[in-house]
Amino acid sequence: MPGKEISDAQQLAQRNRELTILNEIAAALNQEVDLGAALNTALRKVAELLHLRTGWIWLLQEECADNSYLAAAQNLPPALRDNPQSMEGACHCLRTFRAGDLSGAANINVVSCSRLWEYVDGTDGLRYHTSVPLYASHGQKLGVLNVADTDWRELSADDLRLLHTIGDLLSITIERARLFARSRQLGVAEERGRLAREIHDTLGQNLAAITLQMETADALFEAGAEPEQVWAIVRKTLALSRAGLQEARRSVLDLRAVPLEGRSLFEALGQLVEEFGRRTGLVVEYTPAGEHQPVPTRLEVAVYRVAQEALANVERHAAAERVRVELAAAPGELRLTVSDDGRGFRPEDIAPGHYGLAGINERVRLLGGRLDVHSRPGGGTRLRVTLPLNGDPG
Repeated sequence: MPGKEISDAQQLAQRNRELTILNEIAAALNQEVDLGAALNTALRKVAELLHLRTGWIWLLQEECADNSYLAAAQNLPPALRDNPQSMEGACHCLRTFRAGDLSGAANINVVSCSRLWEYVDGTDGLRYHTSVPLYASHGQKLGVLNVADTDWRELSADDLRLLHTIGDLLSITIERARLFARSRQLGVAEERGRLAREIHDTLGQNLAAITLQMETADALFEAGAEPEQVWAIVRKTLALSRAGLQEARRSVLDLRAVPLEGRSLFEALGQLVEEFGRRTGLVVEYTPAGEHQPVPTRLEVAVYRVAQEALANVERHAAAERVRVELAAAPGELRLTVSDDGRGFRPEDIAPGHYGLAGINERVRLLGGRLDVHSRPGGGTRLRVTLPLNGDPG
């Protein structure tokens, strides 16, 4: 039956078109982790691929779902673009969505749209827009996607079905972006807590040593010791105070919330190594591998901090001439190695917390990773951190 064959061919062509559109939109969204950028990218791709004229996205606020805000917009009609007050408060599609009566993509007559019906002259002939509900994977209401065709017509059932699937992709992107933001906030909080403990421990040890030295000086003074003997202890105490103050300042400077400052881990580490070599005069080699492997933000911050501490240890203790820093990202694993040709030490002889190893180990352990330190007197030191890399953007 020729008619049936044509119908089947048309259906196959339609499905191929839909899959191509979904694939292109998904690929574009996978490159974005910032919510605003992701939503604007989605609107741009939806308009381009479905030949739509305009689109805008309402999101419910996470803190209070009764409030909504315009999260993204493309080519708004003059009635909406030129009348900011028209974009405030609830509207028909949002009220319908909140009531649970917008279960799928639907054509909305402009007469029902409380934002547009007052502005007949500014609708560019708009008679319908399509509203698409956005739900999280666990059913939480996220917001509404609104789009309109180039000739303002009602969209077909096939287009509505496709838009509903695009809405699902958008919902996943919204969830991912919000998880990414929460993860970054959590990572900053954990980082500040860890550094606060580090400052407390460093100052605690330093103040205990200063107190002991001053008590010794006081006892010698009371016993009538030679002034030079007392002053020797006082000078040693001053040196301890200066060292403690310098260490505290270093830790406080490390409290910056975003150490990468918008750069990738590979870029930031390269700059850190370059600055270290310039400051210390040491020969430093940096070898990155796997720069295109996505690395979660919390791991980026952790690895950067470990590298900072490891290089600071080299500068303070190693008496090295050459330093090598290697960063390798592969599916399932992120590995940082810092090695030097310095004096080395016996790891079993190092007290807990010395050389900053306790702080590094705590940071790595919290992320499910492993710290390995190999060193011997006169044979240099190699510090290696291995962290699980599961592709989670947060």
